[in-house]
Amino acid sequence: MSDLLIELFSEEIPARMQARAAEDLKKRVTDGLVEAGLTYAGAAAFSTPRRLTLTVQGLLDESPTVREERKGPKVGAPDKAIEGFLRGAGLTRDQLEERETPKGNVYFATIEKPGRPAADIVAEVLEATIRNFPWPKSMRWGAGSLRWVRPLHSILCILTNDAGEVATVPMSIDGIEAGNTTQGHRFMASGRFAVHGFDDYVAKLKRDHVILSAEERADHIWQDATNMAFAAGLEVVEDRGLLAEVAGLVEWPVVLMGEIGAEFLELPPEVLQTSMKEHQKFFSVKNPKTGRIERFITVANRETKDNGATILAGNQKVLSARLSDAKFFWENDLRVAKQGMSEWTDRLANVTFHNKLGTQAARISRIAALSREFAPVLSVEPDLAGQAAEVAKADLSSEMVYEFPELQGLMGRYYAEAAGLPQPVANACEQHYQPLGPSDDVPSEPVSSIVALADKLDTLTGFWAIDEKPTGSKDPFALRRAALGVIRIILAGDIRVNLDRFIDSQLLKHQIDQAGANGDDLAALNDLVDEIADHGVFGAALETVLNRLTGDAKTTVEAVAGPVPDTSADLLSFFHDRLKVYLRDQGLRHDVIDACLAMPGNDDLTLLVKRARALGDFLKTDDGENLLQGFKRANNILTQAEEKDGVEYAYGADVKFAETDAETALFAALDAAEAAITPAMETEDFEAAMSAMASLRAPIDAFFEAVQVNTDNQVVRRNRLNLLSRIRTICLSVAALTEIEG
Repeated sequence: MSDLLIELFSEEIPARMQARAAEDLKKRVTDGLVEAGLTYAGAAAFSTPRRLTLTVQGLLDESPTVREERKGPKVGAPDKAIEGFLRGAGLTRDQLEERETPKGNVYFATIEKPGRPAADIVAEVLEATIRNFPWPKSMRWGAGSLRWVRPLHSILCILTNDAGEVATVPMSIDGIEAGNTTQGHRFMASGRFAVHGFDDYVAKLKRDHVILSAEERADHIWQDATNMAFAAGLEVVEDRGLLAEVAGLVEWPVVLMGEIGAEFLELPPEVLQTSMKEHQKFFSVKNPKTGRIERFITVANRETKDNGATILAGNQKVLSARLSDAKFFWENDLRVAKQGMSEWTDRLANVTFHNKLGTQAARISRIAALSREFAPVLSVEPDLAGQAAEVAKADLSSEMVYEFPELQGLMGRYYAEAAGLPQPVANACEQHYQPLGPSDDVPSEPVSSIVALADKLDTLTGFWAIDEKPTGSKDPFALRRAALGVIRIILAGDIRVNLDRFIDSQLLKHQIDQAGANGDDLAALNDLVDEIADHGVFGAALETVLNRLTGDAKTTVEAVAGPVPDTSADLLSFFHDRLKVYLRDQGLRHDVIDACLAMPGNDDLTLLVKRARALGDFLKTDDGENLLQGFKRANNILTQAEEKDGVEYAYGADVKFAETDAETALFAALDAAEAAITPAMETEDFEAAMSAMASLRAPIDAFFEAVQVNTDNQVVRRNRLNLLSRIRTICLSVAALTEIEG
């Protein structure tokens, strides 16, 4: 067996592409080797800014000989059929074997493919890999046809056997001959050198100032950076993404710590951190006592005689220029903020949110109105919620956010504080974008939660109104994320709200906007829509409003109101689909969720989840599982009887017709369970309702063991079927157990 070492040496590979490229090299080469019959013991891939490296251990020296048997045409078949079979097998007629089969004599061919040396297979696989490498972007250079992310300079490809003998794999691609040599650092290397195995390769690279492993480079950077900061009584702001990126920019990391000019230290720490990260790839160093960013860490790619002093001075000069811009933006923005931010909010009237959904200013107006509607749900003053919504996106017009879009919301908080607005309003400016992902924090304050809900719900209803819904894997407006955000905010805050009401009113507002009502009518119509929402029942409330309208306004509402209920139901179903995914990730069974979705009030997500969790816990118990089987048996017998008899057995069970003790006991148990379940459901005490339902397990089991439901006595039969109907009715009042599998 042999060990294979491959290095593809080029100009600098973008840091963001390196890790994926190393894995692609490993997968494509090892897959190709295995397909050709060369198995191996292990493989590992590495990347630096100038090289991709693959080591494969325990590779077979040659592929095994393969014997393949193929069944051909019958003896006596037409010559053309036999000749075609021979061409496919690569044999002559005298090499065929004639065998007797149940269907007559048939020709068989035995094809033997001799093994091939590993070097020949490696050369073929590596050339195919290089020529078809899946770079996100690639380039050609010179006169050749080869495409690579940056000009490819050399290929190292060697096989080292168990005796330590090294053989170069013979191959050439566009004039680049494979060899057994490479070179180290761009500036500090001593020249090209030969290697005779992976361990030798790693050691010689390190001697020539190249650390092959990206993880080792990252660890080296982090250890040196934290040690430097600690020695100065400071600490490095952790940023794993930046650390991985910087480790991909250097082959020999040299960590340096520099000063930030005193005139910039009062900038918000997030501004300093973002500016240094985005423009210079610097790590921020903060004072743990004050939280202020006071220094920076930069990582050079070489050692210098002055220990990096010249490099550090140059970086500090460039950083000062960048931070001067940030300081200018900050001071200008503060001036606008202290004047009330109206300059920014007015400017949003000229910013299009979506060509079918109007401007950012129109959107903010809708969000503010919806926030006022939401406010009582969280016991917040409507005017406070509306004020927060009106300024939540003002910072989108600021110079700082224009320069650093990732600071939106955060800068809004700073500016709202500078404007003297209430702290809950300022916090809402930052938090209303949350959560941005499935694991991000949700808003921590009521006002922030209200504006976040209104923002996301307006987005969802807007895109539903213009029929721009997610399709398949495509979701360009992140509507799935918005729906999950609504779900997480509601559940985290234990918020009790009927979404249908707000969906209906917001959809109608969007569709009135789309209908093109004139300004006077539009204002009046939107006021009336709020009345519709207050009724809570769309159809009846809409009739009330229509009776008060005349002329164009009435025509406009009649034109758009028709699709609203269907659109509303579709959007609520979208929420339910997102909720199913969210709850399944938390371990709740899909059929348990469906059983609760089928119950009334399923637009109250907090109530729905509370019921689902109680039902899920109940079904994990023996009582729950056995009661479910008893319910299903009762429901099946009852359903079959109703279909056969053409009647519904829904009432009239009377204990006086009971013929057995088991029947009498079941009557009593049902009375007791119903007496306990009804108030428990009214108070939403689902655990108590499940417990009361569990008490039915024993009497139902005893009933089915002792009683024949479909007896010849029709009076007794009807009474027993009506008794089963009581079982069904009582159980279904807790959850739709018909949706439960098993």
